[in-house]
Parts: sequence; C-alpha cells; structure tokens
Amino acid sequence: MMNPSLAMTLALALVLVANLLTKLWLSGRQTRHVAQHRAQVPAAFAHTITLEAHQKAADYTLAKSRVNLIDLALDAVTLLGWTLLGGLDALNQLTLGWMAPGMAQQIVLVLSFTLVGGLIGLPLSLYQTFGIEQRFGFNNTTPKLWVSDLAKGLLVGLVLGLPILWLVLWLMQAGGSLWWLYAWGALVVYQLFVMWIAPNVIMPLFNKFTPLEDASLKERVTALMTRAGFTAKGFFVMDGSRRSAHSNAFFTGFGAAKRVVFFDTLLAQLNGDEMEAVLAHELGHFKHRHILKMMVTSFAVSLAGLALLGWLSQQIWFYTGLGVMPNLTGGNDALALLLFMLVLPLFTFFVSPLSARRSRKFEFEADAYAAANSNGQALGSALLKLYQDNASTLTPDPWYVAFYYSHPPASQRLARINA
Repeated sequence: MMNPSLAMTLALALVLVANLLTKLWLSGRQTRHVAQHRAQVPAAFAHTITLEAHQKAADYTLAKSRVNLIDLALDAVTLLGWTLLGGLDALNQLTLGWMAPGMAQQIVLVLSFTLVGGLIGLPLSLYQTFGIEQRFGFNNTTPKLWVSDLAKGLLVGLVLGLPILWLVLWLMQAGGSLWWLYAWGALVVYQLFVMWIAPNVIMPLFNKFTPLEDASLKERVTALMTRAGFTAKGFFVMDGSRRSAHSNAFFTGFGAAKRVVFFDTLLAQLNGDEMEAVLAHELGHFKHRHILKMMVTSFAVSLAGLALLGWLSQQIWFYTGLGVMPNLTGGNDALALLLFMLVLPLFTFFVSPLSARRSRKFEFEADAYAAANSNGQALGSALLKLYQDNASTLTPDPWYVAFYYSHPPASQRLARINA
C-alpha cells in the first residue's frame, strides 16, 4: 500500500501537470482560432464592425494570451516553490524563529505569505496595466493613481481581513470537530457585511460617484424600473475613465437600498434607448434571482470546502505530502489553511466549465428579459458597441469559451436577441 504522504505528493504533481497542459492546450486553441480569423470580419458583423476594429480586438486578445502564458508558468513555479520545494515550510520556520508559536505567529505567517505572493505577481500586473492596456489605448491609470490604489487596497485588506482571519484561526483552534461549520457561518455573515458596506464605505475610496444628471435618461430608467417593479436608492455615475477606457453598468447594495451605477465611459458611448436596454439586462438578473442563486451556490461550495479542510487539517500526510513539516508544538491551522488555498484551484479548475456554462445561461436569460421589456434592437446595438469598446474578439475558440467565458460570445448573444 502506498504511503499516504507520497500519494499526496504524486496527486499534486499529476494534477498540476494535467492543469498546466489543459490550460496550455486551451490557450493554444484560442490563439490559433483568433489568428486564423483575423484577416476578415465574420459575415454576421460585416456591416457593423470595421476590419480595423476587428483586427484590434484580435491583436488585443493575442497580446493577452501571450501574457497569460507567462502567468501560467509563474503560477506553476510559485505553487511548486511554496509546496514541494519547501517555501511555505521555510517561511513557517522563519516566523517561528522570530516569535513563539501561537495565534500571533500564525497571523504573521498568513500576512507574510500574502505579501510575498503579492510581490511575485506585481511585475506582471504592472506590465498588464502599463504595457498591454496602455498599448491598446485602454489604460488611463497614472503611476501615482496605481500606487494609491495599491496602498488603499492593502489598508482595506488589513482592516477587513485581519478580524475574520483571527476569528477563523481561533475557531479552528477552539471550535472542536465542528469548527468548520462555525467558520462557515462566520464567513457568510462577513461576506454579507462586506457587500452591505461596499457601496458607501469601500467603493468611494477608489472611485467618485456622482448623481446622474441627465434628466431624460433618469426619467427613462425610472420608468423602466417602475414597470419592472424595482426600486433603487439612486442613479449614479462612476468615474471609471480615471483608470480605464472599458465601460460597464451594475447594481450594488441590498433591497430598497440598491444603487444603479453607470460608468462615465458608458454614458459617452450609448444613446438613451441603448442605456435603457443595458439597464433592463441588469434588471433581468434580479428578476431571475441570478444574484441570489450565485450566492447560494457560493455558500454551499464554501461549506463543502471548509468541511473538507476540517478533515484534511487533521491528517499528517496532508502537510508532509505538500512539503510542509507540521508544528509539534503550537497550532498548524494557518499552515492547513494556506496549503488548502494553494492546491484547491488545481482541482476545481476541471469543473469550471459547469459554472461558466451556468453563468452564460444567466446572461441569455437577462438578455431575453431586456429584449421583452425594452428595445431589443437597441440592446443588440448596445452589446455590439460594448464588445467593440472592450476589444472583445468576435471569433473565440469554442473550447476556450466553455472553460473561461462567463458571458456568451457576441455572435451567440446577438443571434438569440434577433431571434
């Protein structure tokens, strides 16, 4: 019978290789498919999309694909470095050399791990913003604003993250065999709390929100929401153009406190009929309870994950098989938590087509609702403008779509709307 620790090591190696090969295969398919269709606009868009815009979208997609290959390699090397090559074990021993075992040491271990991981990914993040996005005319972020966002993000992460981290680690230590159930309840409450405070506390730290001043548009969207039986606390414009030329619209908040938020870039590109149709699409998500369904699914998955972690954290082979020697004195809760967070995405990647397919189904349902409650032709033209504005390729590879696309390709969405 194989040693459990060795079996864990082999499982990690096999899943990592399978994960990497699958992602490389998907990336290769996407690159070839987009490149092969670069020279000609698809027939369905021949009269609405210029060849120049089509080729820009193709080049943007190909550029991001090349960066994605670097990201894949970096992720694989980093994972191996933390686990089988002993990085996490070394960091744990280093923090134990600074301080005695206990809650403080475990929190410092998690913070140190997060800091190192952030530094590893920093150069690629900088290149994506000031390289790729800049080259294709999407980046409006200045170095000063980028640093400011980074500092604010760290501060918000510490203020909101430290209390819940301490609570979860404390429950792992003092909660007994059902700690994972109590931790799940705490995390659900925490996520709902963050969603509640986000519109008025967190989001204004990064963006400016001003009341919608366009009286005609405000009247249109108010009438639409009244017809649909929805209420909102207000309509706001977000200064998304400070950072990017990309555009969007979204709801935020709960119940009657819901806010409708439009990117300023969106208002500059769409006419009144198109704005109304985009809002109707967002209303469709609420009408079909998509947000609630996704939250319930997320909570159920997190419950199952924490239950699994509750069992794995008690298995010595879980630590040793992933290159970590558990502490003989003091707790191993932080180690278990970090190892679980490192390896879980490798396994969940292979079921990602299921969640992506469900998300695309939700988008089709929201489109159908919008077409029935606003101008369907305006919805189609708005989507076309958004695809063009965001340089989304019109010719993605079907397999790549199946794994990664949360929204259907333009051709599928427009065909459904027209039908």
